[in-house]
Amino acid sequence: MNKQNIDKLNLFLLGLTNRFQEDSSIFKGINITFTAGLKKFKGIGSYDEGKIRYNFNTKTEILDIESLFKRVILEVEKYETLSVVYRERGTDIQILADNKSVKMKNIEVKEDLEVKEVSESHNTLGTSTLLNRDYYIKVGKADDLLKEIGIMTKEGKVKNDKIRKYNQIDHYVELLEGVLDSLPKNTTINILDCGCGKSYLTFVLNYYLTEVKKIKCHFIGLDHSDAVIAASKKMSVNLGYRNMEFHALDIHSYIPEKNIHVVMSLHACDTATDMALALGIKVGSDVIIAVPCCHRELLSQFNYSPFKGILKQGILKSRMADILTDGMRTLMLEAKGYEVSVVEYISPLETPKNLMIRAIKTNQENPASMDEYMSLMGSLNVYPALYSYLTNDYDVEEDSFEDDEE
Repeated sequence: MNKQNIDKLNLFLLGLTNRFQEDSSIFKGINITFTAGLKKFKGIGSYDEGKIRYNFNTKTEILDIESLFKRVILEVEKYETLSVVYRERGTDIQILADNKSVKMKNIEVKEDLEVKEVSESHNTLGTSTLLNRDYYIKVGKADDLLKEIGIMTKEGKVKNDKIRKYNQIDHYVELLEGVLDSLPKNTTINILDCGCGKSYLTFVLNYYLTEVKKIKCHFIGLDHSDAVIAASKKMSVNLGYRNMEFHALDIHSYIPEKNIHVVMSLHACDTATDMALALGIKVGSDVIIAVPCCHRELLSQFNYSPFKGILKQGILKSRMADILTDGMRTLMLEAKGYEVSVVEYISPLETPKNLMIRAIKTNQENPASMDEYMSLMGSLNVYPALYSYLTNDYDVEEDSFEDDEE
């Protein structure tokens, strides 16, 4: 190959070097093919603890990215053409070089629409047809993820009994789409999942942010169960998701080492949701997402004389307690400077515990909301866990996280 094109090739490889150094966590591998006449000579590289394990001509070496590309520049002088395929999560970058030109292009993974051919089943709306929608988590592009979390067969078909679950996780991403766009730009987004459990939705969000939105992100999963943390770690290895870490510990033992941008709590049991909300507020998280599970705390506390005749019916008192619990959570978030919305996460036909609380930081605390919150504490004769966690005077021994994603 002539010197002019080798110099141009070197510039392209320098760009890939910078890409690797900026975020090696999404690097999947590299395929390098030299051609001389009809003969092809192939080199294959894989990630190895910040470096690349490179096999060429039956010899394997551990090289840093700069050394690998220096080796390529020296070798290419002997050949007529070169193909470099630099593989990342969601995108392959190909460089083609010969004596006439040097070109670089992105190769996107193609979408497979076969999901629409799956047999009928029940979806999140309780009807008997598969949702005809433009999925955020697309079959074809997201096959590795969908197989790992049990939505898809090894043959690449969405399982009939998992169509409902598939629609749920896709709707989860849809509900977060606008919220995610509010996050800071040009920085690594750190996402803390409190009570991560099996982490299925966290893996889904990782896929979507990294491979679809092209946002650099890092995930931290916390759970008190050693078993589920071990399972999550294994899944992250299987998927090659190196931008994740998991810790088996109580949330009160966790001290963030990074600036936290998103705090999530999905189906955390009872006051464990409050524990996560309090942490999000204390660390000044830009976004807080909660899908509460069971509500027990206020049921045994609240009392409101004007409703005495109504609340004697146990089921009505229970439902009122649910509304008061989540309503006071939203008031506290507003008081602490968050814009809050509450939406249905999934159909109430699936579960009555179907609300999602979405909070976006505005940096302007709302004293009126705090006054209303304090007034409700007195009127209802309640002392919510969220208030207690924020004032550091709550006994946490009975709090627990409950994974309810399945």
